[in-house]
Amino acid sequence: MRWIGIDEAGKGDYFGYLVIAGVVADDDAATKLREIGVKDSKMLSDTAVAKLATKIKKACRHDIVRISPEKYNSLYKKFQSLNKMLAWGHARAIENLLQKNEVDFVVTDKFGEEKFLRNMLFERGKKAKIIQKIRAESDPAVAAASVLARAEFLRTLKMLSLEIGFSLPKGATHVEESAKHLVKKYDESVLDFVAKKHFKTTKRVLEK
Repeated sequence: MRWIGIDEAGKGDYFGYLVIAGVVADDDAATKLREIGVKDSKMLSDTAVAKLATKIKKACRHDIVRISPEKYNSLYKKFQSLNKMLAWGHARAIENLLQKNEVDFVVTDKFGEEKFLRNMLFERGKKAKIIQKIRAESDPAVAAASVLARAEFLRTLKMLSLEIGFSLPKGATHVEESAKHLVKKYDESVLDFVAKKHFKTTKRVLEK
């Protein structure tokens, strides 16, 4: 039995990329993933996530879809919904993996209505058996995907920070001051490149 697990990172973070990762596993790989300590990335430190991601990449076939803030903002204008955009990203990762791997099914976390993902699936994805479930991270392939997505989110956040010359914080609650600082330093167009602009934070930062 072979399957794909899909998960994402960055959707709740004001700054940084939205990252969707997919991991291919069979029973042997699932055992190996458990042995190396793979679990839902929310339960792991940033350092542990980075170390585990390296091991997962060696152990399993995988795919990572990176949506930069700039791309995210233009896609959001098109879809007008985070769940639809998530579905598009999940569908993209599923398709990329199905091009090179025969699997029995695909497991993904349930977000929004099931039809969102079904409607976004590409040619191969439409033929695959897709299982959407709550707390899908209990599946080792989904947990591994969550680790890869989180590691890539952290890497790209660091990369963006270096580009902008300012350490961009994670999360969505303590970020207003940072955003205000950036707007003051550059101008409000800086948010196009570093932030997910549909968050209410943007309105508060620009006081509109």
